[in-house]
Amino acid sequence: MRFLAVLLLATLAFGADDYTGPRPPKPDVLYLVHASNLIPTEVTEASQEGKKDDSTFAVSGTASSARTPLAEPIFLLRSEKIKPDALELYRFDVKNGRRQLTLSRKRNDKSGPFHLSITKLDKDLYRVEADEALENGEYSLSPNGSNVVFCFQIY
Repeated sequence: MRFLAVLLLATLAFGADDYTGPRPPKPDVLYLVHASNLIPTEVTEASQEGKKDDSTFAVSGTASSARTPLAEPIFLLRSEKIKPDALELYRFDVKNGRRQLTLSRKRNDKSGPFHLSITKLDKDLYRVEADEALENGEYSLSPNGSNVVFCFQIY
């Protein structure tokens, strides 16, 4: 009888952790979380230009359509192909009518990658959070080694 009571308590405790919040409608797209609303990030592919020690990644347009006032934004990802732990967060500079990021082997600047916190919520559902306060500006999340970017703006 004690065994059944312990088993029942363990089952209730396990079931209490089930995620009941909003779920992304599309897989492999990052969504900004605003209370119970999900806002899809701007999904595009960054063009890449390279020099000897620098690589510049650029996206057309000066501002993302996905916007948040949160300095530490929270995202949801329903993952099928994207590995959440491979995501990196970078800040864009706006120049010449486009958003761009230059990564250099020689210098260390403030464009990232920034720290992220990844939490598994369900079988294929992940919460991705900026783990530090970000300044207003244009940002992107991208899987390491990929030019696919999920753009957003902090205002």
